[in-house]
Amino acid sequence: MTTKIIFFTGGVLSSVGKGVTAAAIGRLLKARGFNITIQKLDPYLNVDPGTLSPYQHGEVFVLDDGAETDLDLGHYERFCDLRLTRNSTVTTGQVYQEVLDRERRGDYLGGTIQVIPHITNEIKRRIALVGKASNAEIALVEVGGTVGDIEGQPFLEAIREMRNDLGRGNTAFVHLTWLPYLKATEETKTKPTQHSVRELRSIGILPDMIVARSDYPVEKALCAKIAQFCDVPAEAVIPLETANLLYRIPLILEEMRVAEILLDRLNLAPKQAPDLTEWRWMVQELDRQKPAVRIGLVGKYVELHDAYISVREAIKHAALYAGVDVEMEWISATDLEKGIGLERLEQVDGIVVPGGFGSRGVEGKIIAARFARERKLPYLGLCMGMQVMVIEFARSILGFSDANSSEFDKLTEHPVIDLMPEQANLVETGGTMRLGLYPCQIQADTLAARLYQREQVDERHRHRYEVNNSFREAFEQNGMVFSGLSPNRVLVEIAELREHPFMIGCQFHPEFLSRPTRPHPLFSGFIASVCERRGLPSEAHLPGS
Repeated sequence: MTTKIIFFTGGVLSSVGKGVTAAAIGRLLKARGFNITIQKLDPYLNVDPGTLSPYQHGEVFVLDDGAETDLDLGHYERFCDLRLTRNSTVTTGQVYQEVLDRERRGDYLGGTIQVIPHITNEIKRRIALVGKASNAEIALVEVGGTVGDIEGQPFLEAIREMRNDLGRGNTAFVHLTWLPYLKATEETKTKPTQHSVRELRSIGILPDMIVARSDYPVEKALCAKIAQFCDVPAEAVIPLETANLLYRIPLILEEMRVAEILLDRLNLAPKQAPDLTEWRWMVQELDRQKPAVRIGLVGKYVELHDAYISVREAIKHAALYAGVDVEMEWISATDLEKGIGLERLEQVDGIVVPGGFGSRGVEGKIIAARFARERKLPYLGLCMGMQVMVIEFARSILGFSDANSSEFDKLTEHPVIDLMPEQANLVETGGTMRLGLYPCQIQADTLAARLYQREQVDERHRHRYEVNNSFREAFEQNGMVFSGLSPNRVLVEIAELREHPFMIGCQFHPEFLSRPTRPHPLFSGFIASVCERRGLPSEAHLPGS
């Protein structure tokens, strides 16, 4: 079976929404009965975003197999309800690393290694692999960056070649552009889009569809102009105004018959009538005016909300099914440790402390954990959020005033969080943590057991440090319950407080498995506890109820 491919390119400027658009179209194709997969081609030279600062690249999204990926893969999984693999993420660094490894082994038999054909062939191999490995009928492949970027040229050449390799009926090209608005003349301009398409055509790629992004309504006359100058059928110029909800985008594209246009280009007929009932209900619920709860997210990268995009979305998913709205309060952990913004903790109904690395802001997160414990405020700690909860408990309840993680204080006499033994002698930082899906045994008669309703779960991890087993007995004797353990009972996966309405932390990242139509149990429990504290009902509002 030949996997048909829809390629997504971007023009005019970056961050126009290629990832969300690809994910939304994937949802529409899946609703029509097709087995789909999605892939991101990132032109940067890093092997993966695992070593990049969140300020540079936003969140690192981790897959089941441990691949550290771009945040767009989170959009893909959430919109299309997929479980992707490392085949879905390709970077220039990976491509060059593979080609150079082959050259060193002598695989090229003394040949001169060049961008064309060696680099482009490796890119094409990886594109073909993603469809083959998942047995997908349609693969959606997003090329990161913007047409005209030097680093993106090998990727554009590779996808141009793939149209010839696979045949025109097996490929489609979607080009996303930005329509700037000139306030002085009150005009939306199409010229940058025309130049972008001309650049694309100059390398041999003719778009089959143009998605014209704008902050303002796009008139039909503008779409007709784009169609005329860019040689694209008028019905294939899709105006996409900035939406107030990301999850509305599939419905907008459905109204414009985007899936039918692309399927026709691929010589495919829908396998079934699309059923978007649940999705429509979700968007209607998000639009509906509801009581609001205020959630404080205490992190070190709060200036860039994309650094915690999966956490934010997981909170929204849980709130949706609890029948409440969420007002996010982004609280800087570094400010808290300087004594700034402490009053903001007084204004929230619950606290979430997400993951992170490095010592900056840690004491601020500990302050947030102490506040939640003392005030009986619902608290959900994710990865480092669990670790600071343990550190705070050790300092305040066990009396270990210098308790810390050995990540932050190598000389502490009470390293209640310590490096995992298998991590001790590692030199490289990229891709060497405990990454990916691992099992967790849920202990009976605990908050975790009530939330999960299962004896074992599998969750995605990304960390080097763990609760130090030397102190486990002291914690358990003083009110901390280790309610989730690795199957061999060596690693603590979930910790909770016995004498607290809802204070729970997990070593893994549950936000990566939350879905808009299937919220994660830990987030659902957290929001339910927030609602109970506020005296709000938190029963799930499901379609038809």
